[in-house]
Amino acid sequence: MARHLITSAIPYINGIKHLGNLVGSQLPADLFARYRRGRGDEVMFLCATDEHGTPAELAATKAGKPVAEYCAEMHDVQAKIADGFRLSFDHFGRSSSAQNHKLTQHFAGRLFEQGLIREVTETQMYSPADGRFLPDRYIEGTCPNCGFDSARGDQCDNCTKQLDPTDLIEPYSTISGSKDLEERETKHLYLCQSQLKDKLATWIDSKSDWPILTTSIAKKWLNDGDGLQDRGITRDLDWGIPVKRGDADWPGMEGKVFYVWFDAPIEYIAAAQEWVDSGKGDDWERWWRTDKGADDVTYTQFMGKDNVPFHTLSFPATIFGADEDWKLVDYIKSFNYLNYDGGQFSTSRGRGVFMDQALEILPADYWRWWLLSHAPESSDSEFTWENFQAGVNKDLADVLGNFVSRVTKFCRSKFGEEVPSAGDYGDAENALIADLTTKIRAYETHMDAMDVRKSAGELRAIWVAGNEYLQNAAPWSTFKTDPDLAAVQIRMALNLIRLYAVLSAPFIPDSTGKLLSAMNTLDTAWPDDVTAALSALPGGHAFSVPGNLFDKITDEQREDWQTKFAGTRD
Repeated sequence: MARHLITSAIPYINGIKHLGNLVGSQLPADLFARYRRGRGDEVMFLCATDEHGTPAELAATKAGKPVAEYCAEMHDVQAKIADGFRLSFDHFGRSSSAQNHKLTQHFAGRLFEQGLIREVTETQMYSPADGRFLPDRYIEGTCPNCGFDSARGDQCDNCTKQLDPTDLIEPYSTISGSKDLEERETKHLYLCQSQLKDKLATWIDSKSDWPILTTSIAKKWLNDGDGLQDRGITRDLDWGIPVKRGDADWPGMEGKVFYVWFDAPIEYIAAAQEWVDSGKGDDWERWWRTDKGADDVTYTQFMGKDNVPFHTLSFPATIFGADEDWKLVDYIKSFNYLNYDGGQFSTSRGRGVFMDQALEILPADYWRWWLLSHAPESSDSEFTWENFQAGVNKDLADVLGNFVSRVTKFCRSKFGEEVPSAGDYGDAENALIADLTTKIRAYETHMDAMDVRKSAGELRAIWVAGNEYLQNAAPWSTFKTDPDLAAVQIRMALNLIRLYAVLSAPFIPDSTGKLLSAMNTLDTAWPDDVTAALSALPGGHAFSVPGNLFDKITDEQREDWQTKFAGTRD
């Protein structure tokens, strides 16, 4: 039994995520986890909420709640929505957990012992009115590039120009509104990534099977300009993991917390500890410690391209630098962006369809299928309501749903609600089995390689093959002259429904559950032998006719949703 550790980029706590976030990490990770479980592998699928940093404090302030209370509530909200999309996490943790506090402080202590942390004195904006240093996102003003009057201290949302707070015209504190800002010196800790550049470069060069998107981003950060830079790992914030060397205080770092980018990836490991402590498992180290059995684990990460630098360089630098027996990632599957109807999804600006809204409109499988079959792998892709309507109606309703409806209703009318017993499979059925064997092996190849869109295309081709068989066999006509042959054809078609349920489960788990229930079977064995798989439901096996599997999206619905979700969210 192969063992697979799978993580998706952990979603930030400040609000509900949009469909672009979903398809860029969590959803394809779930696809792969479900597929590997379906093949009989042992899987540990972990995710969490990313709860520290300035955006969490700002969101809590906007909500009028203490930040700890806000994060706890939003974790529950995000967990519920994840369940609504049937994301099959083994554990959905929190970066603010006690386990992550302890582990982050442990890593910081180890890095200090290895001579990989240095203290830096730097200048930051300070607000006397607020009595604190202001992180970049606590400062707004007018963009010097485009004149936008709500540019942040790190970036202008209007023209996307990268900024420093001192670049802004008439900067002010977003906490108090005070314009009385001054530059003051403060001390911070930096991770000496530059010392690990050669080791990181050698490691990345060894990953020849990684997506070009992943390696190109990593190498750009390694080699452009002055190359890989040391990076700050502490911040002047109230909310976060206190700076310590293991259990010991860190002189000069009192009142500071670790920077969110440093503690958030460590939560992947801590989530496994949370999994054990919550009573779901009994040994997290066999997944994360190579000296405890994790050397035979294949670790795969899923993320959007904006997260690649942290996962190819910064987090591996933490692992390498600690010089302990921690499991390193084996494969990083990165994604481009899914854009929305001529623009971009944006959490901060509330633009696009968000996960909770999507589930209010349609069941999860509709979204899962369309998003995965249009995953932004080789380039950015775009969600439009017209394409969404066409994909759902054609693939789900016309190809899969219509096949199931025609077969089960015809069998009920002519043979009753049980699999017909007469006859053996003939040339047409054997030709279909041969064709499906080729297609299923191709489907497996694409899924093994995590080629999401190719996998969806091959699965659809498998559905189409059954429709073409049914159309050519035409049991409704055959029955008039040769009822026994029609019985053979329908027995094949009913077995195809079970086969489709097994193969489609990673993409559309709720719908395939309905198919298995209708076929009255708990047999989810993977079709290593397609001939055997298409005889799994023997003659006389009882089934029921399921309700309509997929409703088509009408033009009126599409037009209503286009208006309702025109690009903003309060």
